[in-house]
Amino acid sequence: MEQDLGQLLDIAVRPAGAAPLRMPQALALGGHGLDGDRHADPVSPRQLLLAGAPAYAGLGLPALALRENLLLEADTVSFRSGEVLRIGATFTLRLMFQCEACGGLDRHQPGLSRAIGGRRGMLARVLAGGRIQPGDRVAGLGPLLPAWPEDWRERVRIVLDALPPGHVLGYRQLAHLAGVAASYCRAFPRAIARLGPDYAGGAVPASAPPRLPRWPGDGLFADELRAGLRDAAGP
Repeated sequence: MEQDLGQLLDIAVRPAGAAPLRMPQALALGGHGLDGDRHADPVSPRQLLLAGAPAYAGLGLPALALRENLLLEADTVSFRSGEVLRIGATFTLRLMFQCEACGGLDRHQPGLSRAIGGRRGMLARVLAGGRIQPGDRVAGLGPLLPAWPEDWRERVRIVLDALPPGHVLGYRQLAHLAGVAASYCRAFPRAIARLGPDYAGGAVPASAPPRLPRWPGDGLFADELRAGLRDAAGP
């Protein structure tokens, strides 16, 4: 049963090397992200950031302080990974995991990264594309896809489990596919060692000699296609 989650209130696109732009409408591309946004990437688990109006109201924040792409009337704290949302007639999203508050938020308001806690917003992937605009209704369609963990170490495990035989994964690409900043690369050797011997050698630093082909991440989100939830024409 669909759940009414209110309206889409605002849209912002973040072009590469430019400040975010509030948009009267946007085009979402299945399996890719928002057209023209720097985070649009077929293998990224964080194509979009959804923020909720309650977080803005509770902290008295200026517009776009949370750097979201979509501002929703709903409170994103209640969202769960694996759930699917529909916005407007055709645009559907796969909820991935909550967005970690970073120090960059403090430029808008001192101490915001600490005060925001778990209310920064939810990261998501585009399943079926379409045009959206403020005022579109948002509906929850339920948990239609596997959940991704909040713990980044467990997301690293998911990515390494998808590594094709005969391939390795560079640390920076592992960070990208697991949805963490490149600064996490220095923590990878210890984290991977704790996963056990089966994971040894699957991920390598950039300086490692190219003995095996490096996996770019294609096929990581094949479950979306198998479930028939992604646009057939998407990347």
